[in-house]
Amino acid sequence: MLDLKMYINGEWRDSRSGEKRDIINPANGEVIAQAAEGTVEDAKEAIQVAKDTFESGVWSDLPAEERASYLYKIADKIEENAEELARLEVMDNGKPLREAEFDMADAAACFRYYAGLINKPEGVTYQVSDPVQSIVVKEPIGVCGLIVPWNYPMLMTVWKVAPALAAGNTIVYKPSEITPVTPTKLFEMMEEVGIPKGVVNMVMGPGATVGNAIAESHDVDLVSFTGGTVTGRKIMQAATGNIKKLSLELGGKSPNIIFADADFEVAVDYALFGIFCGTGQVCAAGSRILVEESIYDKFVDRFVERAKKIKVGPGLDPETEMGPLVSEQHMEKVLGYIESGKEEGAKLVCGGNRITENGLDKGYFVEPTVFVDVTPDMKIVREEIFGPVVVIQKFKDEQDAIRIANDTDYGLAGAVFTQDGAKALRVIKKVRAGITWVNTFHNTYNEAPWGGYKQSGTGRALGTWGLDTYQETKQININLEVEPIGWFKN
Repeated sequence: MLDLKMYINGEWRDSRSGEKRDIINPANGEVIAQAAEGTVEDAKEAIQVAKDTFESGVWSDLPAEERASYLYKIADKIEENAEELARLEVMDNGKPLREAEFDMADAAACFRYYAGLINKPEGVTYQVSDPVQSIVVKEPIGVCGLIVPWNYPMLMTVWKVAPALAAGNTIVYKPSEITPVTPTKLFEMMEEVGIPKGVVNMVMGPGATVGNAIAESHDVDLVSFTGGTVTGRKIMQAATGNIKKLSLELGGKSPNIIFADADFEVAVDYALFGIFCGTGQVCAAGSRILVEESIYDKFVDRFVERAKKIKVGPGLDPETEMGPLVSEQHMEKVLGYIESGKEEGAKLVCGGNRITENGLDKGYFVEPTVFVDVTPDMKIVREEIFGPVVVIQKFKDEQDAIRIANDTDYGLAGAVFTQDGAKALRVIKKVRAGITWVNTFHNTYNEAPWGGYKQSGTGRALGTWGLDTYQETKQININLEVEPIGWFKN
């Protein structure tokens, strides 16, 4: 069994309370690790260490190429340990091994991307009317509080840590309290490559205590949070004390719009991938499928036929296509949404049950679930379920599809399937979402911005936008004719 400790000022330690939390394998309910249960005092200490380290300049004053060299070494470490990391991620989170392997490759690539980006020229020089040279430069923002969810323990960590370190910041990081295994391994690797003491600090523990302490602290200059919209609002409120910068990647209820002229089998295939990849525990999941009425019945029949054939099981089984939900508590929440759908009159045409056969009774497995005949006011249509549950809605034409797609409080992602290029562009431009696709779903690139409209958050991760999140912009004006201004006569 793994004994997971916090990492503060270059030291591995238990929490001040001495309390531990059991970390559960969602495929079988077994305890795979015990993690230190951090306290508010632990968080405050880590914040102070990060502040002192930032002000010392041991990291922020390093030339960009030196910081980049550390990031390249971390990427190498991830690749060297990718097989072990992927298996640990499966045991901790439950996702199929092939998904975890992809996450590790993407994590290494993300570190390399920001290592390369921070070496590129930046800043602007303006020719202004006065005899002044006006210069704009980018500087590290300071202490960054990084709070990640449980659905992508390693990858979401890297999306925040890599640009924050590249920019020259120090960090106080909090993993999800239920999936801290691979993040701990990442911090071990950062220690191995020689990141200076105090630059990276990890405090485990609940969001309500440790996360809130990070969000409230006047010594934290930025909070980057990925998770639910309700928690995002609480972080926004807590952050008002010192008006700290915020980057919030929150919930979604993303539409996947399928027109009659789409390649039918391609559309069905990607619709399955859009909702059931990651067991639906993906912020950008295509949890609302909108189908043109002329092919609606045909689509539902084919989609359900294929959904029933999805192989559900433990992530380490090479035959598994969809794993368990992350925890018993989350499973009960998802099952509650399914009951709500039935009570509100939606028609359940696939799934809807916990799976207990074939040795899966100790895990948190739920069948791929499909509802039709839904109405816009139903909870399963309006609220983020974050599980393998999808609603299929009918639309008449382009304008109807756009209206239904945008009838949501969220705006994270959306997709359009059609073989008419002009139609695809017309519709996708009207979909109010930050991440969109045409004839595909879920593609993610380190070079491209990730984030949403409306209640799906503020700011963007990845790409140059992600680096900007962790930097301040400074204007410097240099007088080229140093003589009295003569504004006052005496």
